[in-house]
Amino acid sequence: MRGLLVALAFLPLGCWASGAGYRLDRAPIDPRDLLSLQSGARTFVNYCLNCHGAQYMRYNRLTDLGLTEAQIREHLILTDAKVGDTMKVALSAADGKAMFGAAPPDLSVIGRSRSADWLYTYLRGFYRDAASPTGWNNAVFPQVAMPHVLWSLQGERALEIVSGKDHGPNEYRWSQVSQGTQNTVQYDTTVRDLVNFLVYVGEPAANDRKRIGIWALFALGILFIFAYALKKEYWKDVH
Repeated sequence: MRGLLVALAFLPLGCWASGAGYRLDRAPIDPRDLLSLQSGARTFVNYCLNCHGAQYMRYNRLTDLGLTEAQIREHLILTDAKVGDTMKVALSAADGKAMFGAAPPDLSVIGRSRSADWLYTYLRGFYRDAASPTGWNNAVFPQVAMPHVLWSLQGERALEIVSGKDHGPNEYRWSQVSQGTQNTVQYDTTVRDLVNFLVYVGEPAANDRKRIGIWALFALGILFIFAYALKKEYWKDVH
């Protein structure tokens, strides 16, 4: 299958999708859910890694998700890469541009640049469009260059966009054209796990940083009490 998330550019974030007026859904991700992260990693290597790399992420860093190096080698490395290699892709930028009209971006920090909500809504926003070169379009990213590589899971959908009256927001009417191998709840879960993993890739040490930060603030609070008491002792004769 073609890689996932072709032609994502670094656009400003907001509560509404840029230019489309399509409201973003809240991504129900949990960076502490190891099963979700493992599932997202599996989806990433099967559907994304053909065209998109994560060149700042090493395969062996996935041991943080509760996997052994043997499991990573057996289930998540689909090429001749070694477990210590970075998650690079064989597709060159030139070939990607020739195939899709835009070079597929590296996804190492896509979760941070786009936000989890944007990715979650985007991956659930594809619909059939006969006028598009790929046959697909997206409610969040109109005229996107990539095809919907997860269509076999979600199925094919159609979208009717009705212009809002008196300059109001557009109305989006979805319909199912054909069924995929997953129902709506299952597909949303697959996308949730994938987005969870992409956010993790952007900062694998985020959970440790937050945990250490809490203990650091607690320690500083204790030190503040002693420092304040010491200050009172030094200045009691002055006041």
